[in-house]
Amino acid sequence: MTIDRSIPRNPDADIDSMFIDRWSPRAFDPAPLTEEQVASLFEAARWAPSCYNDQPWLFIYAVKAMDRERFLTALMAGNQAWCSRVPLLMFLLCRRNFLHNNQENRHAPFDAGAAWMALALQARKLGLHAHAMAGFSREKAYAILDAPADEYDIMAAIAVGRRAEPSVLPDVIATKEVPSGRKPRYEVAREGIF
Repeated sequence: MTIDRSIPRNPDADIDSMFIDRWSPRAFDPAPLTEEQVASLFEAARWAPSCYNDQPWLFIYAVKAMDRERFLTALMAGNQAWCSRVPLLMFLLCRRNFLHNNQENRHAPFDAGAAWMALALQARKLGLHAHAMAGFSREKAYAILDAPADEYDIMAAIAVGRRAEPSVLPDVIATKEVPSGRKPRYEVAREGIF
């Protein structure tokens, strides 16, 4: 994969272009994804590493219009405004306890994050984009998913699809439709001591 030079991101060290190319747009084409594309996304997530190989993540997804509409009701208004065009909408959950001993798995959110990143990078390999969101009502999400809150924590909502032109978005959202930069490396990695 080559680096898309239209994306204003410049790494400070030599890295694979997939890390620069991945970003979270809001303008999506509503064309449905193929079953093969959807399967490929979740297959990539399935191979993410996890503590004790517990694989505590669970993606609950919607491709049918009626399910996507139901999932939309849990999103905050700002996210609803652009997610209405998304062909694949999902929630990422993580199991609170280990399967092998039912003890608390404090690493579950970390592991679910690894699964999310695998899915996001696979989306780019397929010519798609993924956008994770914290802007949703957990109470509504638990209700519409019929998920047991004592067993699972809902970590994020995720939209996946083909990127569209920003003109499909309301003006206030379209102005945000550019890849974001990153903090300098020294702010996120330090050698030896805090």
